[in-house]
Amino acid sequence: MVLVRESRGEEVRYAVLLAGLMAALLAVRLVTLRFNATDLFFDEAQYWSWSLEPAFGYYSKPPLIAWIIWLATGSCGITEFCIRLPSPLIHTATAGLIFAVGARLYDTKIGFWSALVFATLPGVSFSAGIISTDVPLLFCWALALLGYVAMAQTRSWWPALILGLAFGLGLNAKYAMAYLVLCIAVDLAAASERRRLLFEGRIWVALAIGMALIAPNLIWNASNSFATFSHTADNAKWTGDLIHPLKALEFFGSQFGVFGPILFAGLLVVVVRAYRLGLAPADRLLLGFTLPVLVVVTAQALLSRAHANWAAASYIAATILVTATMLRDLSWGWLRASLALHLVLIAGLGLATATAGSIAWPGIGDPFARTLGWKNVAQATAVVLAEARVAGRPFGSVIADERALSAELLYYMRHDPTPLLAWRTSGKPNDHYELTRPFTAASKDPVLLVAMRRDASDILARFTRVRELGRKSLAVGRTSSRSIAFYQLSGYRGP
Repeated sequence: MVLVRESRGEEVRYAVLLAGLMAALLAVRLVTLRFNATDLFFDEAQYWSWSLEPAFGYYSKPPLIAWIIWLATGSCGITEFCIRLPSPLIHTATAGLIFAVGARLYDTKIGFWSALVFATLPGVSFSAGIISTDVPLLFCWALALLGYVAMAQTRSWWPALILGLAFGLGLNAKYAMAYLVLCIAVDLAAASERRRLLFEGRIWVALAIGMALIAPNLIWNASNSFATFSHTADNAKWTGDLIHPLKALEFFGSQFGVFGPILFAGLLVVVVRAYRLGLAPADRLLLGFTLPVLVVVTAQALLSRAHANWAAASYIAATILVTATMLRDLSWGWLRASLALHLVLIAGLGLATATAGSIAWPGIGDPFARTLGWKNVAQATAVVLAEARVAGRPFGSVIADERALSAELLYYMRHDPTPLLAWRTSGKPNDHYELTRPFTAASKDPVLLVAMRRDASDILARFTRVRELGRKSLAVGRTSSRSIAFYQLSGYRGP
């Protein structure tokens, strides 16, 4: 499976050079993160609120993201910078794992360029500025791929331990880690030289380790009506018409942005070549860890919808595969052009996030509008609560009419003592707040309703006394505003 081996000195040179470049890129990303002017996106705020109560599961995601934030905020603080800090650190570590995989499959030169290509991918550059479940997922996928490659090359047991650990942690990051089983199955079906792994104990031990690590989350789900599984199924939206070709084309087109236009075009060329001419064993292995994920998620988009990042795990192997192909074909011009384009994007993202809320870009306004203005909403809400305390009629609780608003208020009003509760729209909880902090008849009066929707009549109708406290138009950067209404409610009628 190994094509070329350089001298020991060459291997060390590539490793040292990569370490220096990754350190420089990490420094740039940390500076960019420090001057990021966006508020937490509501998913980020939600993950932070989960981290306050470490558990083995949460309504919409497995627990690893909350544990990571808990560690980060415990050692750094609870600023937006500290909450997002794990992302660039973990992505840097993932690039190191890609170097190791590329070096094992090919040589350290390909490992070096693959790591550099991955670290500058558009999707990775965007992800390095936020905290999301894809960050630990990609790390675990790369670690699992390293374990699988080493298992195929050696008879040692340590690769099985790595594979099992990565698989289990990856499932605790995001259930998309389960695609790994499909990829391994496809590779074993296509590669007779690795089919012996099926008849060894190592791969089954790795699977058992992974299942043992996800078992606490499965138990949590069983005790909470399988909330995360239900949410994942709801997210797929397999209802109504099940053929949406435009959605599939939209997802497919978005991959040129996630992976980069030159690299994704290169991947398509590799797929065509594989169909017509076949592939070398190392290339075939990597394609087996790339194509199944892309095919499944594209099919999901055809049946319903798929977000651009849902196939992110496929680009661990795809990065190495496309980079190795370009280097073998001496396509230095394309590789350099891709890297240059992605470096320009890194600079552009840094400028855009640093100036978010202060510059209106021609034709698009402020691209970060969804992540702006939440501090203003929290401050306006805090003023209403403070005025009520001064008047001697403090509110007993706060409710918001949307999950996104609840998450933002929990973070940006974290020092306010008034409990924030979730309005449950039905008997079944629809998010983690409805599951863990629902508003009930036992909640204290009066209640402050913070509403983003124009029509909050479904909530107002459940109380006997309603007084509108006013509606405020709050700035969202320089180009738009967000309308928020405040109501004082008491006399809850019950569900």
